[in-house]
Amino acid sequence: MSMRVAILGCGYVGLELCRQLVDDHDVVGVRRSEDGVRAIEATGAEAVAADLTDATALERVPDVDALVFAASSGGRGADAARRVYVDGLRTAIEAFGTRDDAPERLVYTSSTGVYGDHDGEFVDETTPLSPTTEKTEVLAEAERVATAVASEYGINGAVARFAGLYGPERYRLERYLFGPVTEGYLNMIHRDDAAGVVRFMLESTDEELLVAVDDEPVDKWAFADYLADACGVDRPSKRTKAERLDDPDLSEPARRRIRTSKRCSNRRLCELGYEFAYPTYREGYRAAIEGYRSEA
Repeated sequence: MSMRVAILGCGYVGLELCRQLVDDHDVVGVRRSEDGVRAIEATGAEAVAADLTDATALERVPDVDALVFAASSGGRGADAARRVYVDGLRTAIEAFGTRDDAPERLVYTSSTGVYGDHDGEFVDETTPLSPTTEKTEVLAEAERVATAVASEYGINGAVARFAGLYGPERYRLERYLFGPVTEGYLNMIHRDDAAGVVRFMLESTDEELLVAVDDEPVDKWAFADYLADACGVDRPSKRTKAERLDDPDLSEPARRRIRTSKRCSNRRLCELGYEFAYPTYREGYRAAIEGYRSEA
């Protein structure tokens, strides 16, 4: 069934979501910048220039059946994250929820960072949240806005909790090929599957929460060695967490991130029938490895 979907904050994942939806649905992407608008138009979707934290600007976005809130705070601190993820999300819900023809569905893209430290154990949709930084505390609060506040307006709010995103322009090969690589686990999802999970939540399930992560959390040292072997270079140097934490210039949030360890499970997503384009990093990094070897 065709829907009209607005993607607010149509960036790395949002543009891919446009590409995946545009043949079957009416899609509107929202970005502030002229470059962003052109990128949306290049996918074949309709583009609207608007600041998603500005309720008046959002009036330019047409009525839709579903909202996707996929904005980024640009990697800045907790205050910037709050303005976008909490205040901006609340503004968007109120702006669309008070319309005569309000959306039926909202999907907010969050992060597995909200779990905090679980000493390398597996976490899933049932695991209590324990954010360890101010920014991940903001993300946890935004999840509550996406569900509880959306419900006040009759909108079925949901959360796609993304693991670490990678894909075209974000493979970061050099970080792992040339090291040093700090020990720990990586929980990842390819950009195409991140968008695919959001599409799945719009089209195929009314789940309130799904962990969007691939099939295989991987040890960073093993991952780096795999990439080095595949690219035909020497394996990189390694360092323990203790060695990394010896750096006196590390910020306290960085220290908390280094100490944090968990493995994320996608069991629920698979039970519901989602099929991954890139089930593990092996499939997901194939293009990056081939590109590296062709340039070497």
